[in-house]
Amino acid sequence: MALAVASFLAGAVNAVAGGGTILTFPVLGAILPAGPAQLVTANATSTIGLWPASVVAAWAYRGNRAGLPPWARWLVVPSGIGAVIGTLLVLQLPPEWFDRLVPWLILLAAVLFSLQPQVARWAQGDDTPTQPASTTHTPVTRLVLACGLQLLVGIYGGYFGAGIGILMLAVLSVLGLGDIHRLNAVKNSLGTVVNGVATAVFAAGSLAGSHDVSWPHVGVMAGAGMIGSLGASHLARRLPPTVMRRIVAIIGFGLAGYYFLRQWRT
Repeated sequence: MALAVASFLAGAVNAVAGGGTILTFPVLGAILPAGPAQLVTANATSTIGLWPASVVAAWAYRGNRAGLPPWARWLVVPSGIGAVIGTLLVLQLPPEWFDRLVPWLILLAAVLFSLQPQVARWAQGDDTPTQPASTTHTPVTRLVLACGLQLLVGIYGGYFGAGIGILMLAVLSVLGLGDIHRLNAVKNSLGTVVNGVATAVFAAGSLAGSHDVSWPHVGVMAGAGMIGSLGASHLARRLPPTVMRRIVAIIGFGLAGYYFLRQWRT
């Protein structure tokens, strides 16, 4: 029951901003048998279990992707490549390696996302609101930078993933793709790619016997997560963009605070 509730809430949070892993990971840690592979099993189970919810969120936001510039499709490539790298790393390196970096990454992303409208207006040298990026082109240097940053986000997402939505929103917002609803549409699509690749790698590893996945728990998480994701997606798209932006920023700062507190306690 606790895992179903956590998965429902995680699916809802991921559809809006990201960070649902902090709800499911502790519950799985309490449920799964203790041992040296517990963290890897919990990570793999959480990733696979919540992936269907990300598919639902991407589908629910499909209308908000209309009119995206063609170059935005290129962001799928670094997302997939980064996810492969990150997922392979999690099977080889201890998760504790990222523990010290995670809260700072999320805090930086939350700050950048919160200040993005002001930074964009300052960079343009005027006070006009940020406009959606051109549907035909964008400066090559900006696109290369975006792909590079998205590659790092993909690696992070495949390796650990907590707060990946906030990191992606921060990266996407500097490209001026539109309001928070369009940014969320792109974020959910790219998140589906990252989590889908990670899911495939984890599932293949489980079948090959290199690590465990708790498949019964995956089923519980998938069902509850999809319901939460669908409900949150419909509600979020009906909220004013300014309200949604504030909600995302609050979730981002809350995530950073959670991980700073967890570091302090350890």
